[in-house]
Amino acid sequence: MTILFRRILLVITIANAIALCACSTRPQITRTQELSASADAPYKNILVITLFSSFDSRRYLEEEVVSNLSELGINAVASTSLMDTRTPVVRETFMKMVSDIDADAVLLTQLVSLSSVGKVVDMNPQSTVNLRPTGYWNVFSVEMTEYVEPQAVDFKHSLVLKTDLFSVASEDTVWGIESRSKLKSGFDQGRDYTVFVNEARAIASSLSGDGLIAH
Repeated sequence: MTILFRRILLVITIANAIALCACSTRPQITRTQELSASADAPYKNILVITLFSSFDSRRYLEEEVVSNLSELGINAVASTSLMDTRTPVVRETFMKMVSDIDADAVLLTQLVSLSSVGKVVDMNPQSTVNLRPTGYWNVFSVEMTEYVEPQAVDFKHSLVLKTDLFSVASEDTVWGIESRSKLKSGFDQGRDYTVFVNEARAIASSLSGDGLIAH
């Protein structure tokens, strides 16, 4: 398994930070590698690895991928379920995981790019109006108070993830895709978990559609 885990180690060294937030759309999938002739598919026991700098983001996506694969009858294990934030993200760690769960494939997702554009927007003003009668017929005194909220910043994000499937037996990459998503978020909004759900569903669906898993 030396070649396989050297490749994984190389990916680890170039993995970038990601904080997935926003209102996401369904990812667009592009095949980066069609099913290899060396593939011993279908696979039944898969180690799922995500490489982001944030442990929580890795865990969220891995758990969603595992959930989707489990629904298809596949035994899948999230790498983050076998480690914590102090566990070294190195080749030996994943080698031991593959051995411990007797995996026949490794599904590896990494960040390719994340670009963001922010725009300052004005918020809707709120106002109250007080009418008071005067000493004249049909004449009123008008007092209006306007409350203007602070400006906000809206962001548009373009996210690209790359997912590769490695065969443990052949120690080779046997399949790969890129998923592209358009996201929107406000500056002060929290993370929207649906981006993890959508990405995981797209990955599992692509694996199933290309005949890489047995179910």
